[in-house]
Parts: sequence; structure tokens; C-alpha cells
Amino acid sequence: MAFFAKPEVGSWTENWPELGTAPVNYEDSIDPEHFKLEQQAIFRKTWLKVGRVEQLPKKGSYFTREMPSAGPGTSVIIVKDTDNEVRAFYNLCRHRGNKLVWNDYPGEEVSGSCRQFVCKYHAWRYSLKGDLTFVQQEGEFFDLEKSQYGLVPVRCEVWEGFIFINFDNEAAPLREYLGDFAKGLEGYPFHEMTEHYSYRAEINANWKLFIDAFTEFYHAPILHMKQAEKEEAEKLAKFGFEALAYDIKGDHSMVSSWGGMSPPKDLNMVKPIERILHSGLFGPWDRPDIKGILPEELPPAINPGRHKSWGTDSFEFFPNFTLLFWAPGWYLTYNYWPTAVDKHIFEADLYFVPPKNLRERLSQELAAVTFKEYAFQDANTLEATQTQIGTRVVTDFPLCDQEILLRHLHMTAHQYVDRYKAQMSNGSSNGKHAAGVDTQKDAVNV
Repeated sequence: MAFFAKPEVGSWTENWPELGTAPVNYEDSIDPEHFKLEQQAIFRKTWLKVGRVEQLPKKGSYFTREMPSAGPGTSVIIVKDTDNEVRAFYNLCRHRGNKLVWNDYPGEEVSGSCRQFVCKYHAWRYSLKGDLTFVQQEGEFFDLEKSQYGLVPVRCEVWEGFIFINFDNEAAPLREYLGDFAKGLEGYPFHEMTEHYSYRAEINANWKLFIDAFTEFYHAPILHMKQAEKEEAEKLAKFGFEALAYDIKGDHSMVSSWGGMSPPKDLNMVKPIERILHSGLFGPWDRPDIKGILPEELPPAINPGRHKSWGTDSFEFFPNFTLLFWAPGWYLTYNYWPTAVDKHIFEADLYFVPPKNLRERLSQELAAVTFKEYAFQDANTLEATQTQIGTRVVTDFPLCDQEILLRHLHMTAHQYVDRYKAQMSNGSSNGKHAAGVDTQKDAVNV
């Protein structure tokens, strides 16, 4: 794989001319009819990350996921069956359509362990493989063939411990869909990082707007100025921020950046609590004692230019899964689940190697709460953005060179909708997945 320096006169964007440089139209983030098309064209056609294998520690372990992004009321059961295979089913009893797995409130997600699923309405029972095994007063039914009334399966595949589902039975396999980025990440010690912190919030903004906020660092010196020491903040505000590399492969993209040194070269750059606990936004400074996280051990997709000042890589797997690695040896994920054109559920999950002592635990907790503060700052601007673009006073907005991944996201989403509309007009909703943008190019690096 070849790498190229960004020329003094030139841009990142020029490496993907198909993205163009014109202002980007944001009607896709305010039009309710377009949102309905996205539900069908994107969230019922692509692979969606719904969890990790650690959530299913034994046979019979299960959890449910509410999936309004794929249509109102859509709910899925994820379970480890008696052969240790991870399966997914629609959370729906085949008798009268009652939700099969829920506790006190049918809209809430649940988890647990069982030997079989039993409907609380009429006690129909299903095995962990989805087979209908028992019908209450079966003789009362007319020619009922139980083998024809099992749970409706949802495609389910696992990559590096991440559980994905796809509502489209004609879609390409998961690894093919995730492509070269995923292949280049295989071997990272995800399985070692099982200490888990999570955040979940409803955001009053279109799902793509939050992805926009996390795929550029142009905002960092301004929006996050108060989180840095005064001297460092002034320096960033004066000179701005430039990432190390951007790359786009098909529907997916990534940005590589400096930062996250452990420890920082200048301790005056960070706050006193961070000096005490050796932690902060970039995570614990002390690297965990595991294989696979040293610079020379990282999979090839991480820090592709092998920059000495590298600190973090963020991979955007379309449509709504972000996988972000930090140099000290931890990672986090984001998911953005649309519930309306101007609302979505934001999920953030942080993963560390389990702490061996109190200091390590506190350093991880500091990283988790510091992340939360930064995420709040990013989310705080989104409602203001949503309300103003919703006025349609202006619908086309100029993007700078560092906002290249925003161009790619909106173009890719539009292409899925356009293909879906074309299929509907031709009377066909089938067909294998085709990449949104044919940009299988080498990474561009500083």
C-alpha cells in the first residue's frame, strides 16, 4: 500500500474527485419523506452492529435490541444457541404477533438467560434455534404444522467479536461488506478489552449530523478549547488542527490523527487530576500489559502511515458504526440509531483491559467521564444545527478540505436511497449489495 504526503498546495479532497468540492445540500437531514426512504434503503439493507459476544457468555444467553431505524416497532432477539452459535430472530410470537421477549415494559430492551423462549400471552414455546416446540392446547388448532411456525430469523454474523445483523437476505456476507478496512483491523486484541463503560442518549438531530461532528477535527480547537490548558488552547486556536491521514474505501472511511501520547510530552498541557491519575480524554497513559497494542504490533489498517506522533484512528463503517482506537491501548464504539428525521439514539461504548488495581480502575473511570464531557460538547451543537437547517433559509453549505468524510457520508447515503428508488420504480427490491462509492484507493497521508 502506497502513502502520499499532502502537498503544500493541494488538498485531501482532490484525491477523491468524485466527491466534488461544491456546497453540500442538507435536505437529507430535514425531509421526513427522505428519512422514510433511508429506513428502507439503508437500515434494512446494510449490516448493523448490535452488540458483542461478551454479552452472550453462555448457551442460552440473550439480549434484545429495539430497531426503529429499520421501521416502527422492529425488535430483534440475539441469542447463543445450544451449539454456541449466535443467532438473531424477530422478537415476535408466531401465534398472534405478541412481542415474545420483554419484561415489564414492552418498549424496553432486556437481557438474560433461558433454555427456551415462552410467550407470556398463550405460552407458545420456542427453542434457542427458533423452532416452535410447544403449543398450548394444540388440538384446538386446524392442521397446525409446528415446523412451519418457528421464529422468523434475521441474518446474523460475527466479526472480531462484534455481532451484526442484516434484514436483507440478499445482502453480501458481512466480511465482504466491511471490506479492506475490516480485514486490516483483524488481529487487534478486542477480546482482551472487556472492561466496559457505556452511554446512551436521545439526540434531537438527524443521525448523520452527529457522524458529521465526529469525522472532522476542524471544530476541535474552538468547541473543546476549555478542556485544554490555556497555553495549549491558544496554540490550537491560532494554528488549527490537521489530521495525519484520510482514507475512503467503498461505503466506509477513516481518519488518522496525532494525539493520545502516553504520557504527554508536557505535563502542563493537562489538568491536575489527569496528572495524578495518569489519564484523561486520550485514555490511561499506562499501556496495558497485553500483546497487540505496541506500535510495531498494530494491524496494518491502524496508523497506516506508521507516524511516530500517531494517537487515534476513527473508522466509519456505513451506515452507523464508528470504531475508534487510541494509542495507549483501548478503544470505543459509537452507534447512531435514527428514530425520526430529527431524532436519533446515540450509543457510546468504551472498552479497556480489566484493571488490576484501584489506580488503574480510577484512570479508566476518569477517561470515561472525560469522554462524556467532550461528547456532550459535540452533541450540544446538534440541536441548534437541526433547528436552523430545518428553516430551509439555507440548504447548501460549504465544506472545507478537512470535512471530506462528511461529503462521503452524505453522498453514500444518497446513493443508497437513489438505488432503492430505482429498484422500486422497476418493480424489484432484490439484488446483491453494490458499494456506494467506488473509491478503493490508497490512503492519503501527511
